[in-house]
Amino acid sequence: MDASQKRRIARLKRQARVRKKVRGTSERPRLSVFRSANHIYAQIIEDTTGKTLVAASTLGQDVESGKGGNVEAAKLVGGAIAKKALDQNITNVVFDRNGFLYQGRVQALADAAREAGLKL
Repeated sequence: MDASQKRRIARLKRQARVRKKVRGTSERPRLSVFRSANHIYAQIIEDTTGKTLVAASTLGQDVESGKGGNVEAAKLVGGAIAKKALDQNITNVVFDRNGFLYQGRVQALADAAREAGLKL
């Protein structure tokens, strides 16, 4: 097993450990973040029905970004997801970092969502 496989398995273990405790309800849905090398994705999910309520990413038209794999793009996605959520009267969410460390792009997305009006 090489180093990249070990890192991936460790992230999946962290994801499962957090997911046992963090559940999205209709009053407080889950804001899930996924980051790849080139893009960052965020979606608000209601776990009781399994529906995605709101989604935003660096690939969408709502985020004007030249490159999606940087902190500035993550801030744009955080602002976009918060704006879409507030349009649907979603103000409180529970943050799911999806096994990623809370630093860099994940932290920038969360901070931008807070500044735009979401309560994490």
